[in-house]
Amino acid sequence: MAIWQGKSLRTPTGGRAKTNRNKRKIEFGRDPAETKIGDRKIKRIRTKGGNEKIRLTNDNKINVVNPKDNKVQVVEIMGVVENTANIQFVRRNIINKGAVVETSLGKVRVTSRPGQHGMVNGVLVE
Repeated sequence: MAIWQGKSLRTPTGGRAKTNRNKRKIEFGRDPAETKIGDRKIKRIRTKGGNEKIRLTNDNKINVVNPKDNKVQVVEIMGVVENTANIQFVRRNIINKGAVVETSLGKVRVTSRPGQHGMVNGVLVE
């Protein structure tokens, strides 16, 4: 079944709302990217207006900013340590915004949205 992101078929009180039109193609959604640790792999997706989104499905590198000296380093990701979005994402090594990953520099919090931006950026926590 398709993912639909249109208006709810229920009213705020829970009653059934009458629809005055059918579903539109623009209201369809897509499955989440669920970026995992591994060799870099991307998907290009056509969006409205012929524009393009880059979905990052796998990556093992992260751009880390050290807040003390504002230097950026590219380091390898060892694993996901913490994820407030979903507890199961830690076990499955899924990276999304807000996830804390382990690197050679220490723990890094992800600040980008890999499924939307096509890259993994983060800030050093420790």
